[in-house]
Amino acid sequence: MPVPTAANPGPADPEASAALLQLIIGSLDDDQAVDTVSIPLAGKSSIADYMVISSGRSTRQVASMANKLGDRIKAETGRPVRMEGLPTADWVLVDAGDIIIHLFRPEVRSFYNLERMWAFGEAPAAPEPLSVIEPLAEDAEDPRTPDDGPPDDLDDDED
Repeated sequence: MPVPTAANPGPADPEASAALLQLIIGSLDDDQAVDTVSIPLAGKSSIADYMVISSGRSTRQVASMANKLGDRIKAETGRPVRMEGLPTADWVLVDAGDIIIHLFRPEVRSFYNLERMWAFGEAPAAPEPLSVIEPLAEDAEDPRTPDDGPPDDLDDDED
């Protein structure tokens, strides 16, 4: 039987995951995170039980939230967390084992749109149908070609 480590914490305990989720949400709320979303992944993906996505108003706030969150999780669980993206702090990924946390600046979050990618069972809205363009009548003049030459005569260089 493998020994649990920070990289492999062992089998997930649903109660422990729920308690960790509450700790994470509370920490982000204390740090004035914006638009925090929790997506349950249990039974849908083996990478984690939950994914939490949140935004900070600036790179400084994102980095501060990530550092405080890492410290709080380590103090509460005794397990260190892994972080990626802290130097630039546009998008910081915090791996807390059973829960993956993504902290973004708002512009970066809207660009990657992870909520849409990971929201299982919620199909995106169908696009509006394109309007149908009627074909030209056979006797109508083609407005795309001039009367004085074929449309492929694009060489304007006269040497």
